[in-house]
Amino acid sequence: MSQKKYWKGLEELNETPAFVQGASNEFKEDLPFDIGGGLLQAETPRRDFLKFLGFSTAAAMVAASCEMPVRKVIPYAIKPEDIQPGVANYYASTFADGGDYCAVVVKTRDGRPIKLEANGKSSITGCGTSARVQAAVLNLYDKTRLRQPMANGKEETFANIDKMVKDGLSAAAGKQIYLLTSTILSPTTKEVIAKFLAKYPNAKHVTYDSISYSGMLLANAESYGKRALPSYHFDKAKTIFSLDADFLATWLSPVEYAYQYAAGRKVNKTNLSMSRHYHVEPTHTVTGASADYRATCRPSEIGAVATALYNLVANGTAPSFSNKTLNELLTKAAGDLKKGNGLVVCGSNDKNIQVVVNAINNAIGANGTTVNWAIESKYKQGIDAEMVNLVADMNADKVGALLLFDVNPAYDYHEAEKFVSGLSKVGLSVSFADRLDETAQKVKIVTPDNHWLESWGDAEPKTGYYSFIQPTIAPLFKTRAFQDSLLTWAGESASYHDLWSSYWAAKLGGQSALDQALQNGVVEPSAPAVGGAGFAGNTTAAISAIQAAPKGAEMELVLYQNVAIGYGGAWSNNPWLQELPDPITKATWDNYISMSPKTAKEKFNAELTSITEVEANKIQAKITWNGKELLLPIVVVPGMHNDVVAVAFGYGRDKGVGRAAASGTDKNGKLVGGKNAYPFVRFNASSQTFDYANTAIKITPDTSRHEVAITQTHHSYEGRPIIHEYTLDEFSKDPEALLRERYAAIGHYTEKPWEHHAAPEKGYDPDMEAKFRDNGTLYPNYDHEASHEAIHWGMSVDLNTCTGCMACVVACQAENNISVVGKTHVLKAQEMHWLRIDRYFSGDPNNPDSVQTVFQPMMCQHCDNAPCENVCPVNATSHSSEGLNQMTYNRCIGTKYCANNCPYKVRHFNWMDWNGADCFDDNLYEDGRRDDMNDELTRMVLNPDVTVRSRGVMEKCSFCVQRQQEGKLEAKKEGTPVKDKHV
Repeated sequence: MSQKKYWKGLEELNETPAFVQGASNEFKEDLPFDIGGGLLQAETPRRDFLKFLGFSTAAAMVAASCEMPVRKVIPYAIKPEDIQPGVANYYASTFADGGDYCAVVVKTRDGRPIKLEANGKSSITGCGTSARVQAAVLNLYDKTRLRQPMANGKEETFANIDKMVKDGLSAAAGKQIYLLTSTILSPTTKEVIAKFLAKYPNAKHVTYDSISYSGMLLANAESYGKRALPSYHFDKAKTIFSLDADFLATWLSPVEYAYQYAAGRKVNKTNLSMSRHYHVEPTHTVTGASADYRATCRPSEIGAVATALYNLVANGTAPSFSNKTLNELLTKAAGDLKKGNGLVVCGSNDKNIQVVVNAINNAIGANGTTVNWAIESKYKQGIDAEMVNLVADMNADKVGALLLFDVNPAYDYHEAEKFVSGLSKVGLSVSFADRLDETAQKVKIVTPDNHWLESWGDAEPKTGYYSFIQPTIAPLFKTRAFQDSLLTWAGESASYHDLWSSYWAAKLGGQSALDQALQNGVVEPSAPAVGGAGFAGNTTAAISAIQAAPKGAEMELVLYQNVAIGYGGAWSNNPWLQELPDPITKATWDNYISMSPKTAKEKFNAELTSITEVEANKIQAKITWNGKELLLPIVVVPGMHNDVVAVAFGYGRDKGVGRAAASGTDKNGKLVGGKNAYPFVRFNASSQTFDYANTAIKITPDTSRHEVAITQTHHSYEGRPIIHEYTLDEFSKDPEALLRERYAAIGHYTEKPWEHHAAPEKGYDPDMEAKFRDNGTLYPNYDHEASHEAIHWGMSVDLNTCTGCMACVVACQAENNISVVGKTHVLKAQEMHWLRIDRYFSGDPNNPDSVQTVFQPMMCQHCDNAPCENVCPVNATSHSSEGLNQMTYNRCIGTKYCANNCPYKVRHFNWMDWNGADCFDDNLYEDGRRDDMNDELTRMVLNPDVTVRSRGVMEKCSFCVQRQQEGKLEAKKEGTPVKDKHV
């Protein structure tokens, strides 16, 4: 077993004085109680008295004088047929956002969607989701959504809007009409677009993806004669080589690929093999953290790395990089790839690099095995040059009308000022945005689209694989489906739902077949097709173009999506995602400049004690290029190349997007919201694609500082062992080593001590076990045998397949009504997540190629001999007969003894009334960064099966006891014992 040293951050590795002091303080600030004028004169509410004094006579007297407000209940006069009060309904649907795809099941309560789960009937995404999928339900209840259509900044009716648009389209007859959309996966929406284009012969449909895969599309057109993306099969790959493709978190279809990847990483005593993963990247990503072998390079070297790997595979030419680790990794990877069942993927948007990657896959025989051309992926369809030409036509006054759906180029186009300038010359401009985003503010007409949970629709993520969208709630506002607007303006009398129904009834063979498809959520081929394609790419020309590319500057910039916010859109205003810690940096609420520890210290005088997680007030740096500036705080990330800095997209939003997203200052005058990084994207004229690595920047230190809310070192284990890690060879030789080690630690020194019913001659010693139980338990009279006759709940996580994607953290937040606290309180270590993903580094922080990363999900362990239970003075935390460590919220007085005694640091004290659960209006904490989480609309997302906790109580993971109870009831109705399927 590995004896490596693991550390959360550099301050823990070096045991700086600030870290030691912080680790010794369980809570970061004094109790916020006002008792200056005496107990009965204090201004703080009654729950403060309870948690400060316990149930004393004085506190009880004050509490007794409070009158609860009267809340009137209005019963159903006529109950809807499909709604049983208190009983959840489930609907199969599809999450589709700009080409991102996931098949889901929507849980509704009393007509309200409150939770999204994976639809396991989809063979594409399987049982997986992402953090953004889990958070998508909160967007439905976003207070910032537009409530009605608008024209010239004023509210309008749809009838007037329709007349204005038709008149404008007619007036544009002498010019070009453009329909600009993100990637459309829906086949029926494409039918609607075709009808619109037929009505207006001068109309053209352009697809624009703010995170583009145009380089792959163009390379595939050259290599295979298909401007499309293949299906990748990570589950079939024995060797995976990823060149800066974060396929487990953000690249192309991460839910699909993580699901496949996990299949190749499951190891047990009967399956002692797993895929081998090589990864080369400039930054430190989720996928890089999961790799078996990892090395770093500059962004400007990615083409050279691809060329070196091609030369190794094709003719065995040894690489000659100055980085010895990189040379060794490439040589070893090439040897494994040539053994068969290999797969090479690359995140670059450069066409020439992708041609070389295609050549490698062709050389190793991946076509027709791990790269499947018989089933094409439709996730990204935008061609960058077409968007550039559109902006040029707008500025040349050649565009008479522009209709924009699911795009926001005034924010995310690399030359947004040119787009805005051209937009002012367009006679008719219409946006279907759901809010007044940066582009919607500039157009003449806004007709807000329905949320997808309010809509009918469909998706074809892959050739022949269909997924359906059905409304789970009536439209909350005066909005209209994008498709209905196009049909109206095209002069069609049928609605989109009519077109959708007739299309699918005809395709599937009738209404009953459509009803069955809606219930299942997906329609897929019974036997998936597999096939290759003949490679005809000009590899020599591509390599020559790569070698002719300009060299990078002293420092190079990587622009990337983070797991939570992605590339922008409505996600920037989602408080669940804003407060979700980044898997690598563990930062929340802002973007920042990531750089290696060595670079931060040597080039920016950023000393260890002043810029790492212990000190939130970070030193800032300024990135400049082509007259543009980006001033952001520095966050140190071990494992990054020393000549590379990185900044995330999706921040620096306008206030029209929402208060949680808006860049500006908070109520304390501090800067929040981050900065927009899209202006640093470049258009590569030779490749005709957008480049998300800027190799021509300058970066200089700045004297200013900015606070970054980072969560990783808020919980210290104070030297306890935290990670047990093995290589595959070590596990193969002795799969039971960890079990033996753990049993040895509690007094069992036998060969197989877990065989409790083994014969004495095999080494089992019942007296030793009884002695351990007597001496090792806090409860010597506890009847162990009786307790094991009941259900005993547990949760296990396969750490070998966990990628740290954070989907479970948001899922837990949605299921259990966990509070968003805002940046101010995250800075005080008061975040409330019941489930967190701890990230640990090992290796030399000054050598990025030596740094390894592991993720460890951490929640309440529901310990059998829980140290928290016997210290509570009011028995608020107790042990159930089913093995659960229970919390009785209305008994808790907030002594926090249980948190002090918890070795896993998974309990969270509820400092404020985040959710409006208290009966006192003045006890409600409000902060614009939380984006009106207590608004009546937003509160519709709350799960009625889970208590909304008030201020002054301790919270923690409950193992979703509400689901356990529901499962037990289902089992009882079935007349069967409780099984895993019931929960």
